[in-house]
Amino acid sequence: MTVRRSAAALATTAVLLGVAAPVAVAPVAVAAPSPSPSADLPAGLYGTTDPTYDGVWRQSLAFLAQKIEYVTPSTQAVDWLVGQQCDSGAFTSYRDASKPCDASTVMDTNATAIAVQALVEINQRREDANNGADWLKSVQNEDGGWGYNPGSPSDANSTSIVIGALARTGVPVNELTTKNGSTPYTALQSLAIACGKKDGGAFAYQPGKKGELAANMDATAASVLGLMGKGIASGTSNAVKDPSCTKGDDLSPEQSAQNGASFLADTLKKQPYLEQAPMPGAEDSAPQPDYGNTSDAVVALAASGHADKAKASVAWLQKNGTGWAKQGGPAATAQLILAAHATGADARSFGGVDLVKQLNSMGPSPAATALPSPTPTGPQPSSGTDSDDGGLSLGWLIGIGLLAGTGIGFLLSMRGKKKQP
Repeated sequence: MTVRRSAAALATTAVLLGVAAPVAVAPVAVAAPSPSPSADLPAGLYGTTDPTYDGVWRQSLAFLAQKIEYVTPSTQAVDWLVGQQCDSGAFTSYRDASKPCDASTVMDTNATAIAVQALVEINQRREDANNGADWLKSVQNEDGGWGYNPGSPSDANSTSIVIGALARTGVPVNELTTKNGSTPYTALQSLAIACGKKDGGAFAYQPGKKGELAANMDATAASVLGLMGKGIASGTSNAVKDPSCTKGDDLSPEQSAQNGASFLADTLKKQPYLEQAPMPGAEDSAPQPDYGNTSDAVVALAASGHADKAKASVAWLQKNGTGWAKQGGPAATAQLILAAHATGADARSFGGVDLVKQLNSMGPSPAATALPSPTPTGPQPSSGTDSDDGGLSLGWLIGIGLLAGTGIGFLLSMRGKKKQP
């Protein structure tokens, strides 16, 4: 059965398959009804589909992808995102911002975490990002992790994305210790399948009813990033030796991350893409490619030092994934940009498509953009400061100034996913 790592996957699945979004196994409440796809959608929002399940997610993922391509989102777009935040610091998947948050407002750790990451990366509204991080710390489960909503059981995907958000705001994640001594890292490691067993190295989304762990591709990709303390917009780490699965009961977070990378590399060696689990009632249907999980696996491999193991998958995405990205909207397009960036591919010419231009066209005209596309290991726009200067850091201003001096015109342009067994 499919569940979301993020609300974006639900909405994208519904768009692509023409079905209602599936309900997650972990308790997931939904926000209040939102507008149907129409001109009534809020100004500043990216995408044209109903934002009920993925409004904050797709907006934030768009910002993350744009940032690594030196694009500054418009003030209107940033204001829309911040307007979704409650006074507590939490975000919902989507809400009517004209009404105040109250006891009936469903808080969403995933939406909060990705919004925090986005605000930090674009170097805007840092106080709001810090407020979100403080709320995330306040709803940590006793096992050290986080569930999709406050109080729900911890899962690998939620815990990983929260780790990324807290790390980007400068929180020492390994010091977030609960009363019983658990940390976010131990929560993730408790979901790791031991090397030497079937699917060794992989991670489960959550334990089964009897405590059993079932390999989950999406949870594995997320856990690799989480255990490395990295956010979604991760580039390429320095190359390390081929990933291997290390046995033992007292592994470091880094070792557990490398075990996950080993499992992903071995899986993608068999074929360059991951597959979706069948929809409920369609168990006999042929497996379908999972473009989103494949993109996430590419980012995880690159971030853990194994970009070479993702080359075939990037080539497959270039050949087969651009139609999915266009139809899937901002979140899907952003996922491809992140995968391209992490592996050194050109997001402005990815399978013959300018993904950056495509993403920019899905929202308000951005404040600024710069060319050429940055490399994953080259100089990056500065981020993570407390500046609230509209998002143009010194690095961005210098780059834009140099390009303007050469006469280059600027185009004004600006990531649950599914649970897969």
